[in-house]
Amino acid sequence: MKYVLVTGGVVSGLGKGVTASSIGLLLKACGLRVTAIKIDPYLNTDAGTMSPMEHGEVFVLDDGGEVDLDLGNYERFMDIKLTRDNNITTGKIYQSVIDKERRGDYLGKTVQVVPHITDAIQDWIERVAHIPVDGKTGPADVCIIELGGTIGDIESMPFIQALGQFSYRVGAGNFCLVHVSLVPVLNVVGEQKTKPTQHSVRALRGQGLTPHILACRSTMVLDDNAKGKLSQFCLIPAENIVTLYDVPNIWHIPLLLRDQEAHEAIFKMLNLNGVAQEPNLGEWTCRAESSDLLHEPVRIALVGKYTCLSDSYLSVLKALVHASVDCQKKLVVDWIPASNLEDATAKENLDAYKAAWKLLKGADGVLVPGGFGDRGVQGKIIAAKYARENKIPFLGICLGMQIAVIEFARSVLGVHDANSTEFDPHTKSPYIIFLPEGSKTHMGGTMRLGSRRTYFQTKECKSAKLYGCKSFIDERHRHRYEVNPDLVARLENAGLSFTGKDETGQRMEIVELPNHPYFIGVQFHPEFKSRPGKPSPLFLGFIGAACGQLDAVIQYSSSVDNTIVSKGVVVGNDISAVKTFQTRSATKAAYRTEYVYGSCNGLHL
Repeated sequence: MKYVLVTGGVVSGLGKGVTASSIGLLLKACGLRVTAIKIDPYLNTDAGTMSPMEHGEVFVLDDGGEVDLDLGNYERFMDIKLTRDNNITTGKIYQSVIDKERRGDYLGKTVQVVPHITDAIQDWIERVAHIPVDGKTGPADVCIIELGGTIGDIESMPFIQALGQFSYRVGAGNFCLVHVSLVPVLNVVGEQKTKPTQHSVRALRGQGLTPHILACRSTMVLDDNAKGKLSQFCLIPAENIVTLYDVPNIWHIPLLLRDQEAHEAIFKMLNLNGVAQEPNLGEWTCRAESSDLLHEPVRIALVGKYTCLSDSYLSVLKALVHASVDCQKKLVVDWIPASNLEDATAKENLDAYKAAWKLLKGADGVLVPGGFGDRGVQGKIIAAKYARENKIPFLGICLGMQIAVIEFARSVLGVHDANSTEFDPHTKSPYIIFLPEGSKTHMGGTMRLGSRRTYFQTKECKSAKLYGCKSFIDERHRHRYEVNPDLVARLENAGLSFTGKDETGQRMEIVELPNHPYFIGVQFHPEFKSRPGKPSPLFLGFIGAACGQLDAVIQYSSSVDNTIVSKGVVVGNDISAVKTFQTRSATKAAYRTEYVYGSCNGLHL
């Protein structure tokens, strides 16, 4: 097993996660199998109870792990499925050591940070690195490890000590350290300043880790003078210093690394020169360059609670991008704080109220994502009502589905006090109720989490057609409340259709309005499984409906079954320009998918 450690210096938020993901993608394009581990030095056991306003979204894995959003980047870039153990936190490490101490595993010894905590960190990394995450048997070839935070942080010190020891444990030729650091450009003189990076590398060396590759974040390409200084003072060969300058979209980062031959430097450190091949990034390059050329906009109003920090809805945003690029549209997201749509805001801040409504009325589609708490709920209900009554494409996710049900009950059934017990525990019309198996005393890890199966009740509904007319799907969940099964019949009699349910038939998973161009709510989170080039079907349908291409999207999705697949290129803005034919696999009896990219003017679905 080979290991690539990615650390960061000078300031946080430099893009270590994207850099680690891009390195993983680059190595995978060279024919290597990859996995990834994220180390978060905070004391929380996981990200489940953290505010999205502070740390961004909570990403959910198949096994129900609530993890840092960087694991979402890993999955999207490397197209892998990680486990909860791929996210290490200080809380998890200390908990495991304390549990061992209570069992008597340390035989009465004094339990200390060194060696017990540091050994636990190393053992965890080595164990998890050997878990296959790409659907194949056997361990990966390379494990990418990202150390969260910045060099010098107090909480990171046990991990840095452990990783220093780990580099000796695995031996030379099996460990490569990539340090991501900032090279600022002062506007006054326009000169790239290398001192912050020099001090960062010195601090890293002082704690026992020696960087092999330097990835410099800057607004522009690193000039020869700056690169020479860094090479001289950081004791790193000039060919091992790469620039990660500002680019139009993050899909260009793997291409920057490739063009600067970062993979060659990694291969040299890991003794992989005779094993790995040249990177094949043709499909990725085409997608990155094509997305820069898109100019025809599709406007999506995202009505949420945490709109002041886009990372709170990072996977939703990425899923919208994946779908928009496949529809050859330039995504424009209008962030609308849900509470600004409410009448109370009209009295307190009329300008904010008018601005929110202007954005909502100018949108091609309305999306209401998940969330917790009652702030902004009335605004979300108003947005769902506007979309329903005005035939605007609507996608509700988790809480977004629940508020769509509440709005329908209030407006169509005339149950004006319809509500969720989350917002009014004593409501007389509980259309949304607490999960029977949920815990009301413990918050962490007690929701309905992870991959769960949804069975379509009919294959004639839009959602089933978008998923290729399958009988069931597996999607990731994160919720404490659900639609009240006792009131489903009343809702369906009024025209609301619950087209997806769990295996018991008692838990509502998908809701649709059949007589609406596109009005779908889902209890699960389809955004977590969306990938570049393989967008979530529901997001693809949503964007398709928003730009008038839904029929073509459904036609394409419905034409794919278990044995016959489609092959084609989207030309211009016509998603229906897809030719279907069969190709026999040379290695398998079943038919397979072949991707064709004639030029970067056309993008494969």
